[in-house]
Amino acid sequence: MPWRVMPTMRKAGYLPDPYAVWLSEVMLQQTTVAAVRGYHTRFMAFWPTVGALAAAEDADVMAAWAGLGYYARARNLLKCARTVVADHGGAFPQTYVALIELPGIGPYTAAAISAIAFDEASTVLDGNVERVMSRLYDDHTPLPAAKPVLMDFAMRHTSQIRPGDYAQAVMDLGATICTPKKPACGICPVRGACKAQMAGTQGKLPKKTPKKPKPTRHGVAYIARRDDGAWLLETRPDRGLLGGMLGWPTTDWGDTPPDQEPVSADWQELDTHARHTFTHFHLILRVQTAWLPRDALPDRGQFIPADTFSPDALPTVMQKAYTLAVATLRNV
Repeated sequence: MPWRVMPTMRKAGYLPDPYAVWLSEVMLQQTTVAAVRGYHTRFMAFWPTVGALAAAEDADVMAAWAGLGYYARARNLLKCARTVVADHGGAFPQTYVALIELPGIGPYTAAAISAIAFDEASTVLDGNVERVMSRLYDDHTPLPAAKPVLMDFAMRHTSQIRPGDYAQAVMDLGATICTPKKPACGICPVRGACKAQMAGTQGKLPKKTPKKPKPTRHGVAYIARRDDGAWLLETRPDRGLLGGMLGWPTTDWGDTPPDQEPVSADWQELDTHARHTFTHFHLILRVQTAWLPRDALPDRGQFIPADTFSPDALPTVMQKAYTLAVATLRNV
């Protein structure tokens, strides 16, 4: 993990770059380390300091974030960077109390940054730590109701000595040994104190309140290309799903959304759909395509020249629609 400093270096007095730690923690919200590693490396290459990120164009940052999901994080990333520069002289606050006041930073992220970057004895409680604590104490309270109980357990173990190393170690314990399925109890360093392991209930923990089935929403994606090769795209409103991201014009997403063509054209509907799952619902997008004359005047959106358009800058659901449509719009 490129944002980490090894324990031997910490012991010698080296602490990680707070900017790199903050960036990693924002990216890791609801996302795996495997998915984040490449994005983190690219962001650090494009914007090596919080000042550089604060000065970046919104569209460039949103494009670099494309594919990572949960796009509100990217908007908050910029807000936080600009707040750090404007209100803190470009240096991240070093305490949990100050960090949690920054945009996009909640209790877990503030605890992780203050512990890992500044060695403050803050208690981290992510999904990995919740699993470790529920098994260590054989606690069968279902999540999310169990969070206060598990936080209490986690606080009992938060180390005052090398708290940054401890925070990373307890999260790694959950990620690599005390895993959701088939935990490796035989090599666990705390198996002798684990009440769930003694009771044989580790595989059943943590308990979770059953989730309601996700509803399915429907919509139409309009993918149009001008006869000079330019693509018709629009920037979505800042508020809402995919806020601030570049994408194809679409209808609203609901049960039976009405047609909302961005421009008058001979729209042709594909016989396949773009399907995507968000946190709270499934989405099925019908895909319609059209060629437009050079003098076309769309009601919304803007034309992006072919030589500057990259589908990689689109959110995943928009990339899926593009993949379906590109064959019908390839030849100029």
